[in-house]
Amino acid sequence: MEIRDFQDLIARRYKATDQARGVPRTFLWFIEEVGELATALATGNDRANLEEEFADVFAWLCTLANISDVDLERACGKYTSDRVKGFKPK
Repeated sequence: MEIRDFQDLIARRYKATDQARGVPRTFLWFIEEVGELATALATGNDRANLEEEFADVFAWLCTLANISDVDLERACGKYTSDRVKGFKPK
């Protein structure tokens, strides 16, 4: 499955609800999932849980992208082109 396909799947299932919730509250859900991933990484002994938390973080990232009108596959293109060389200067 391509990134765009997954993002579209998330949009079909959840976009109306996610848009009604809005970006600030959706971002809080995303951060909660990042916290759960952090916990799974820290314990590191439950592979199924670790995979589930990675999937949840990616799904909520897609949700945020959808309600912000961002195509993640296109955005990730910066990492597959010659444009990125190391880290950005601060």
